[in-house]
Amino acid sequence: MTFDKERYAGEQYSKLFLTEETVREKMFDECIFTDCIFPGCRFERCRFKHCSFKKCDLSNIIPMNSEFHDVTFTDCKAIGIDWTRAQVFKEISFTDSLINYSNFTFRKLLNIVIKKCEAKDVSFVENDLTGANFRYTDFENATFYKTNLTEVDFTGAVNYAIDVNNNTFKKTRFSLPEALSLLNGLDIIIE
Repeated sequence: MTFDKERYAGEQYSKLFLTEETVREKMFDECIFTDCIFPGCRFERCRFKHCSFKKCDLSNIIPMNSEFHDVTFTDCKAIGIDWTRAQVFKEISFTDSLINYSNFTFRKLLNIVIKKCEAKDVSFVENDLTGANFRYTDFENATFYKTNLTEVDFTGAVNYAIDVNNNTFKKTRFSLPEALSLLNGLDIIIE
């Protein structure tokens, strides 16, 4: 299938398969994508607004100058995506998804939800993540550097290695025993 129209509203797509194709200047409003496979696709100057992706494979997509506003990803595979290429990226939610090897560097991601996900080797460098929900997510080898973690909820999250000296914390929530890893960057001795 190809997207021939410029604008799609309220559409439901199931089991679409596009591999390494380029989709240009398309607008998707309130669309639902289920069991779709888009690995390596390039989305150039596209807009996704109030859309949801369920059980989709979006690995290695290239969101070149595209907009993602109020978009949910549930039970998706979204591995290796460089989200810094997107023009707008706000009110985003990932739940029960694989987002390993993704790059969110320099993005303002207020209230982003990355819940019950696998987020291994993900880059959060110089982000504003104020109000984010990271509950029950695996952050093995994820990088948090010069990032605002104000009011972020890490309850139940595991494998994070966050340097308390190089990030901003205020009312950030953690749970034990994983929160003890925050002591690793401090020059202290615990007996």
